[in-house]
Amino acid sequence: MPKKPNQLTRLYLLTFTTFLCTVFYLLGLWHHSPPSLATIAATHRLATHKCPTANFNSNSTATLDFLPHHSVSDPEAARDFHAPPCAAELSEYTPCEDVQRSLGFPRENLIYRERHCPAAGELLRCRIPAPFGYRVPLRWPESRDAAWFANVPHKELTVEKKNQNWVRFEGDRFKFPGGGTMFPRGASAYIDDIGNLINLKDGSVRTALDTGCGVASWGAYLLSRDILAVSFAPRDTHEAQVQFALERGVPALIGVLASIRLPYPSRAFDMAHCSRCLIPWGQNEGIYLNEVDRVLRPGGYWILSGPPINWESHWKGWERTRESLKDEQDTIEKVAKSLCWKKLVQKGDLAIWQKPTNHIHCKITRKVYKNRPFCQAQDPDTAWYTKMDTCLMPLPEVNDVKEVSGGELAKWPERLTSVPPRISSGSLKGITVETFKENSELWKKRVAYYKTLDYQLAESGRYRNLLDMNAYLGGFAAALIDDPVWVMNTVPVENEVNTLGAIYERGLIGTYQNWCEAMSTYPRTYDFIHGDSVFSLYQNRCKMEDILLEMDRILRPQGGVILRDDVDVLLKVKSYADAMQWEARIADHENGPHQREKILFAVKQYWTAPPPHKRSTYKAIN
Repeated sequence: MPKKPNQLTRLYLLTFTTFLCTVFYLLGLWHHSPPSLATIAATHRLATHKCPTANFNSNSTATLDFLPHHSVSDPEAARDFHAPPCAAELSEYTPCEDVQRSLGFPRENLIYRERHCPAAGELLRCRIPAPFGYRVPLRWPESRDAAWFANVPHKELTVEKKNQNWVRFEGDRFKFPGGGTMFPRGASAYIDDIGNLINLKDGSVRTALDTGCGVASWGAYLLSRDILAVSFAPRDTHEAQVQFALERGVPALIGVLASIRLPYPSRAFDMAHCSRCLIPWGQNEGIYLNEVDRVLRPGGYWILSGPPINWESHWKGWERTRESLKDEQDTIEKVAKSLCWKKLVQKGDLAIWQKPTNHIHCKITRKVYKNRPFCQAQDPDTAWYTKMDTCLMPLPEVNDVKEVSGGELAKWPERLTSVPPRISSGSLKGITVETFKENSELWKKRVAYYKTLDYQLAESGRYRNLLDMNAYLGGFAAALIDDPVWVMNTVPVENEVNTLGAIYERGLIGTYQNWCEAMSTYPRTYDFIHGDSVFSLYQNRCKMEDILLEMDRILRPQGGVILRDDVDVLLKVKSYADAMQWEARIADHENGPHQREKILFAVKQYWTAPPPHKRSTYKAIN
């Protein structure tokens, strides 16, 4: 009878077996291409997961398990799915803002610049390449002031705005001095000028909206003041503006004030801003200012610099007549008055108005002046392909003139953890104060677990731009508030309860989205994408592979993905992820292996379009 191996021998055998398991797994990866650093790190975790520790009990009959745990994809799911690289010329393809498609829509009121998405039969079934020479973006805060030219290879803006100190080209980088058309001393000094007129330091101003943002220097320099701005601009002749902003690590979306509402809820922003944004505020019965009023919180500020403000000093340089500029300002003043705004101050090139905290006085003046009627039977938070109107959106009713409509917000940073007024008032069906508190604690636990799955999420500074595809109450973003990141919280329009207003009441930012369509952003603008039950939500609504291809489009090379969903759903997701050459695995739920909900972790491979002389082939770069 053979002797039983002693414990030391068993330990040697176990170590050797684990080593072999790791080697075999690596060989499987190397069969296709050398592994990236992210692959090696993920492989280490996979190896320890796939080759469990044997029981040292000498009487044990346990055997080593070489089968993958929860990571076998569904071969049928991706059987007919092919996702080859797109042509190199499509490296900046934005499906819903395609320039050629836009030409088929009316130019009146800038309708042609709005979202116009391709029909299901027109969707591209290929992976958008990064431009040749693409590099991992600079880390924040260095990225605020510089970006690699190879990532956004456009010099047009440096020529067009060379006298305005927006952006300049040096060596292999773009530099962003923080200048702007109306702030020649720099964005920081310009913000200080605003801060001398309204309080930007006491936490009452946390969320901001920048219309016609340029390269978003205003939003970039607000970040150091704990103010989070959403900046937007259309895709126009300076097509890289929003792309530059996101490359800098600043929140931005492609967007325009035209005929449909901005994709934000009512009472969302503490401050809205226009610095020579060229929006005709007084035209069309003041419809654009009316939309700004809808998204401003009660007591919020609207800031305007540039034409026609201080026209007496600038009319010659603006190549306008005194009369036309005076008429424009008079019209804006009239529209603001019809919205019941109060003009707080005009000093130098800045003018600031304030929205009332409630509409008690506004309703009295309506009876006297009979102008700009209140909207009837409209949901103020509906804002996905919803037409703008010239009627004034009424604020929630109050009982006293000193009361704030909709509830007073706590100042930042207490605002993040305070119960949002939309929840405490009971206006969000099925969401209670207790729900909010439990959800906040749950996401602290989940994010801590995520950081054990994705070392790049745990590594401070590796990720900057984050996207949450189904944000609910913003718990994921709130749990990351101390990290050097920002999160674009998206609320799918298919959700039964519209929670985006509550997210803004927490001092976070976000937008509405239908994930059967593309997002209004350029390719490669997010470092990390998170999704909770997204694919379960969109089952029977659109194809899983189309959502994944959109995720691949907006995710940067070497960017991370974490999806949580039912195990059967994630097995199908993994099949498509494998076909897209993501490095993907499925891990257990944070509460252990007996939960049906699992977590898929993936890393997008680093690959680019080939150089111009080799455009017939694509090369994987690790």
